[in-house]
Amino acid sequence: MKSNLFNILKKELRELFRDKKSLAMMLVIPIFIPLLIIGMSALFEAQVNKDVKEYNKIGFSYELSEEEKNLAKEMNIEVINGSEEELKLKYNNGEINLYVTKSDDRYILNTGSSDNDSYAVNLVKSYFEAYKQYLQTNYLVENNLNPEEMFNIITIEENIFEEDNYFASYIKNYAFLFIIMAITVSATYPATDTTAGEKERGTLETLLTFPIKSKDIIIGKFLGVSVSSIITGLISLVLAVISLIITKDMFSIYEGIDIMFSGTSLIFAVVVIIAYSFFISGLCIAIASTSKTFKEAQSALTPLTFISFFPGMIAFMMGIGATPVLSIIPFLNFTLIFTDISNGNIDLINILLMAISTIVYISIVLKVIIKQYKSEKVLFSE
Repeated sequence: MKSNLFNILKKELRELFRDKKSLAMMLVIPIFIPLLIIGMSALFEAQVNKDVKEYNKIGFSYELSEEEKNLAKEMNIEVINGSEEELKLKYNNGEINLYVTKSDDRYILNTGSSDNDSYAVNLVKSYFEAYKQYLQTNYLVENNLNPEEMFNIITIEENIFEEDNYFASYIKNYAFLFIIMAITVSATYPATDTTAGEKERGTLETLLTFPIKSKDIIIGKFLGVSVSSIITGLISLVLAVISLIITKDMFSIYEGIDIMFSGTSLIFAVVVIIAYSFFISGLCIAIASTSKTFKEAQSALTPLTFISFFPGMIAFMMGIGATPVLSIIPFLNFTLIFTDISNGNIDLINILLMAISTIVYISIVLKVIIKQYKSEKVLFSE
């Protein structure tokens, strides 16, 4: 039994490493990980270090006081006066980034929804907060009240825990989502080729006539596809770590911030990658085995790429963390646990539940496939 299983595994690995498409899926896809990490870092860098001159042209439909003009100058706001109609025309022509209209003590910021508009809004809001504080201070002084005593009724202090900043956390988690997707893509082609592909070529029929148990054939194929997926996942993780080292030195947004994985985090990240590789490989083989042709199997497996990516992306955007219940939900559990791991929150119970539930899912899938391969429908798919 062990000899037959080992021979099937050798056959699958030999075919896997001989096939150019399988090698491309396994080795080329991870190259996109550094592009993702460096590209997103460059995007964040551009946003954080955006030149104020790109969004500081602000229109005012009323005459500013000397105090307002001085404050605007201090905040690098380029003041442009005009009537509401004139300012609206200038905004539509792209000559100003925002214009302010006034009715009594009510100020209205007129703007759109582009990136520059949002920067302009934040700039003008800061301006009015400063102007509001100036008016409040003057009011208190005029009424013989001490502004310091009024504004400092309570004291607020920050106790910031050492952790990754927003950019590092965002990039690491999206990099892992891409690793998950890369593993999924890497598993689909060999799973399709070793099941529906062999069925279409007629080689599966020959293989099943040998004195080899269906169990050995399926497990051998499963392990072969899993090896491909694990290699893709590990290469992707290594490239992600290298990319983080590069971005640390390239971009100022990470200055003074430790964006790297700790040694413990890397070990558990590998555990999550291996668990997911086994899970997705079994699922791909189960789906591809029901198909009659290679093309049909590819169509059936295409939705898996999106299913593997979107649950984790939505959970990350909503700030959902791993819980014992969520740790047993397929697809979602891998991303949530990795998010916790990358943030230094290693919960052994959640990891154990993820591992146990994955083993259970794989066992069920393999039993279904083995039962299916004992049927003549596999041989005579027509």
